[in-house]
Amino acid sequence: MTAANEGIDLRLLGPVRAWRDGAELNLGSARRTAVFSVLALHTKHAVSLEQLVADVWGEDAPASAAGNVYTYVSALRQVLEPARGRWSAGQLLASGGGSYCLHVDEQDVDVFRFEALRERSKQHRARGDRAAECAALEAAMQLWHGPALAGVPGPFAEAQRVRLAELRLATVERHAALLVELGRHDEAIAALRALVAQHPLQESLHATLMSALHASGRPNEALSVHDQLREVLIQEIGTEPGAALRTVRSRILAEVDPARSTPAATADPAALIGRDAEVELLHRAVAEVATGRGASIRFEGPPGIGKSALLHVALPGAPAAGCRMGWGVADELAQRMPLGVLVECIESANSGDTSRGLVRQLLDLAAEALDGSGLDPVRRAVELIREAVTEAPLILIADDLQWADAASLQVWTALHPVARRLPLLLIAAARSGSAEISGVPADTVIVLPPLPPVAATALIRAIAPQQRDPETIRRVLTEAGGNPYYLRQLAMSRARDAAGERSALQNELVTAVGAHLASLPEETRQILRAVAFLGNPCTVADVADVTGRRADELLHVVAPALAAGMLIESGPHLVFRHPVMAWVLHEGTPTALRVMLHRSFAERIATAGGAPQRVVAQLLAGPVPLDDVASRWLVAHLPELAKQAPEDALILLQRAWAQRTLSVEARMMLTPWLARLLYQQGRNAVAEAGWVAARSADLQLEAEMLWIAACSHERSGEVIAAADIARSVLSERRVPAPWLDRFRVMMARLRPGLPGAATIPYMSRSMLLGDEVSVIR
Repeated sequence: MTAANEGIDLRLLGPVRAWRDGAELNLGSARRTAVFSVLALHTKHAVSLEQLVADVWGEDAPASAAGNVYTYVSALRQVLEPARGRWSAGQLLASGGGSYCLHVDEQDVDVFRFEALRERSKQHRARGDRAAECAALEAAMQLWHGPALAGVPGPFAEAQRVRLAELRLATVERHAALLVELGRHDEAIAALRALVAQHPLQESLHATLMSALHASGRPNEALSVHDQLREVLIQEIGTEPGAALRTVRSRILAEVDPARSTPAATADPAALIGRDAEVELLHRAVAEVATGRGASIRFEGPPGIGKSALLHVALPGAPAAGCRMGWGVADELAQRMPLGVLVECIESANSGDTSRGLVRQLLDLAAEALDGSGLDPVRRAVELIREAVTEAPLILIADDLQWADAASLQVWTALHPVARRLPLLLIAAARSGSAEISGVPADTVIVLPPLPPVAATALIRAIAPQQRDPETIRRVLTEAGGNPYYLRQLAMSRARDAAGERSALQNELVTAVGAHLASLPEETRQILRAVAFLGNPCTVADVADVTGRRADELLHVVAPALAAGMLIESGPHLVFRHPVMAWVLHEGTPTALRVMLHRSFAERIATAGGAPQRVVAQLLAGPVPLDDVASRWLVAHLPELAKQAPEDALILLQRAWAQRTLSVEARMMLTPWLARLLYQQGRNAVAEAGWVAARSADLQLEAEMLWIAACSHERSGEVIAAADIARSVLSERRVPAPWLDRFRVMMARLRPGLPGAATIPYMSRSMLLGDEVSVIR
């Protein structure tokens, strides 16, 4: 820490407060505090005056905003460095080049300390040190004293509030899950009940609470949590709990009431559309294991591709005569218990005393593995399974195998080479690209592909029979990318929209996409958001421009998404396999933050020398307000844009024209081009051209704008108005001679349609016969 900022403590996780040398500083008004907050969250980085105005006022910035920033900064300097001379340069709050910079170490700002503790917790998690991870998260949570940037106005503060609130919730939720893993059930339940009250529709919180209650020996209370949430979801948004919550419920029911936990109870034949080959494979395998010949089969694919649905529907509710069938569903919480998934499979096989005895033996092995007292529990578990199948064929089904505990994976791996010689059928489902299952063998590995258009259309019509509009079906097919889950949700949502009903299914869709993405590292999700904001598809170079990462580094970061099948490489492009993911990532971002990101991306693309069309696409996608700097960039590139993307250029200019905060100087740069493009596209440009003509000191530009205004009147059949402009120009004779000649030609053309006998100024025959000259240059 340098002498300049010694003793500084800035707190933004709650009401914004600042201390120096133990004394609290008076930061002043809300707007002044907003300026201070922007600088504090960009510590040691220059922030331009324009950026401060946009961050503090947004689109409603008054004309005095720039002067106000200067006043606020001067006052903040006096507060931060009261001993500084009036004319001496500030050390803590410096200025230069139209920018301001707060020289404070990140460790002096609680937001950065919070984020650093979160990163430290992830490092502990990677090393398997749950106690240290829990302590780091507790230290992070203690930094909070209320909503972040409480009471601070402006779009920047609002975006930061949303971002930090999401991080806080994720931190608290992870801490509660850790308490469950560490056996601190009562603490976890108390924390989770408070969170559920604050976030009554957050399904992941309810799932963790159910797991905590179940682990503490209160399964009936856990089930009531599910039932209460289900009632709320149906009443509030008209939908059922998602797959994750249903899975937790099924696991608990297997203990409380096994008869209610059969996966086939929720079978939906539509889940088998387009999966004929996979269904035939499963039926054949089940028939063969009944004759004594087993196998190992694994289905892989991205989230929502239908792995779990295929198993639940294709496999019979009751196994073949003499066979036992056991189900297990892994999750992140179950990883703490050795042999957990295997025990769940055996426990649900429901084969009487034999099964119960085997479960007890496996639980004993798990306990030995936990305290390290046993010898090779994996080998002994394999022997127990081999002994069990000598009594009757056994089918073990493990869903979400990538979340299984290490011991269960080792047993599964060890059983693979002997399954074909025994009446043992191993069936698993796992996410594509999961490192956890890369070393787990199988006789047959099937990566479920997206449904082809014919099958996808059949699924849509099975889900929403009333949906017959070809354009709607085509749009759903495009957005879902052949993913059955997304096809279902989008088809049902479109059907409700068509019926005029309030569609709440999008909420479940957004939640599901979020859950699917949650398995990826945070930096991967950030890059996916950038891909979504850049447009589908975009190149690696595009992403590098806006993220500041090297291309090789980017490919490493997105590797998990590529392996999971969420993202695909198509030549130089990165493409979302399911476009609905890009839509959720973009539209699910709060508006203020979305505008901020698009503005940042536009600036970075422009700085990197990217194509003007790419910059304009970002400015339009926000929509991003244009400041004077962006206006000057736009003017410099409008000749190219007018040729390459005239519609986009026109939309952007019209948006700029509607901005009240744009300076007169910026308007004078942009409006001539707005008039030209309107005229070029055959639209009325009278107002825009007239505005420029009345204010321009450039006679050439004035003449051009008057010409466009007159021609616009003429096109609209307003010949008198057009003639009035032409007469005025010809009588004043201020504009350059070539323009006078054009207006004389216009008068000759208009004269037959004018009332009375208009006087015709002198014109040569060549002028009268000359062609109209285009003014679009």
